[in-house]
Amino acid sequence: MAAPDPPVTSYAPSDVPSGVALLLTIPFAFFLPELIFGFLVWTLVAATHVVFPLLQGWVMYVSLTSFLISLMFLLSYLFGFYKRFESWRVLDSLYHGTTGILYMSAAVLQVHATIVSESVDPRIYYINTAASFFAFITTLLYILHAFSIYYH
Repeated sequence: MAAPDPPVTSYAPSDVPSGVALLLTIPFAFFLPELIFGFLVWTLVAATHVVFPLLQGWVMYVSLTSFLISLMFLLSYLFGFYKRFESWRVLDSLYHGTTGILYMSAAVLQVHATIVSESVDPRIYYINTAASFFAFITTLLYILHAFSIYYH
């Protein structure tokens, strides 16, 4: 007696919209704000006179790397690359959770650089303050994305 053929399954989650509709549903709606605020962080840090290269170098590394990887995740969702892998949601959740933790460390280091730069130049201080604010906003977005993709 032959065993019945297993049912044909797709690895793609059935509730992931395609195209632009992807950007209008939670948790995927976090992609654009993550990219925009992450872009603001690394452009603001790059626009200042770097007081502590080690501290702000870490901020630049985290923000630029996270920006590029998040852009690749967004493109993979837009083009349907995620359909080929069974554990795509786990990968997405782990990436965004880890990035949230790394961004938190970068935001704290950016705040320290901001406090130190207060006595240097008011213009640099204000730019560093904006970079610190956007780093914390980006941290929150990455953490929200990680939890919402996990519980979705």
